[in-house]
Amino acid sequence: MDFDRLNGDLKELRRRNRGLGLAVGALAAGQVVALVVILNLLGSVRTLVVPPSINKSFWVERDKVSSEYLEQMGSFIAWLVLDVTPASIDWKKDILLGYVEPEQHGALKTRQELEAARLKRINASTVFMPQQLVPSEDAQNVVVRGRLRTLVNGLETANDLKAYLVEFSYAGGRMHLKTFKEIPNAAPR
Repeated sequence: MDFDRLNGDLKELRRRNRGLGLAVGALAAGQVVALVVILNLLGSVRTLVVPPSINKSFWVERDKVSSEYLEQMGSFIAWLVLDVTPASIDWKKDILLGYVEPEQHGALKTRQELEAARLKRINASTVFMPQQLVPSEDAQNVVVRGRLRTLVNGLETANDLKAYLVEFSYAGGRMHLKTFKEIPNAAPR
């Protein structure tokens, strides 16, 4: 028996086994990295949607929407709340309440009903003309700046520059209104 040859063969087999072990380790690490990447991507797919009645495309993720969608929804909500007459405030209120978060529904419903009663009592109308929309994707809100014109019995009583903060949440494939409030510093930037 040639012990030198056997020792050489044994060393060669050990070297090959080490190489194969390193290859298996690298493959296992690659599998772990691939699994982590897949788990991070799961549920964060952007879906591009272009509805027929909206002129801009936008994206929607798990709990966020794009600034274009925020702009469109912010101007729509501002129209529902601020551009009203005694004849239109009731149906606009009903449409608005369909977008409100369940936690805010009661408070906003009461606020809108009080505003509707006040507008009908004094026969007032308000017209809002947006001039600037400033969305924030991180905060999921939009600041709507513009002129709010108030008419009582057909006569203009106010024409002021106003700014409103419209905060949203996106859950379950649906946009919900969290807050609609007037904010100071209405001058456009």
